[in-house]
Amino acid sequence: MAACLSSQVLDDLVARENFEYAGVSDKIKILVGPAAETLQTLPSEEKFDLAFIDADKASNLTYYLQAKRVVKRGGVIIVDNVVRNGTVANPDIDDENVRGVRNLLQHIKNDKEVDATTIGTVSEKGYDGFLYSLYL
Repeated sequence: MAACLSSQVLDDLVARENFEYAGVSDKIKILVGPAAETLQTLPSEEKFDLAFIDADKASNLTYYLQAKRVVKRGGVIIVDNVVRNGTVANPDIDDENVRGVRNLLQHIKNDKEVDATTIGTVSEKGYDGFLYSLYL
């Protein structure tokens, strides 16, 4: 089973169309609503191989902890946009998105149940990166 969480009805419709086009709509459950709430509705008995988090950065740690609850040991949790053009490493920048990424990274630094790294990416939009975390 796969789950797709979205807070936007339009995203839900686009996702549904794409899953139907790919022939996998019967294997995917789409949950619409705030991710912090919908993630809690996923039973921890149904473990996933992968969680991909690309949501508001201020709540990264909340999403990560909920994802960890439903990802099996040996599974992967990816968090997108954790470099943010270098703003996360700049101590002079302190907005809620940067704080959200920093809180996540601080938590992972002390989490003995995961091995994690940040992988940088570059595109015409600038540079960013994602966190790749293996749940041991």
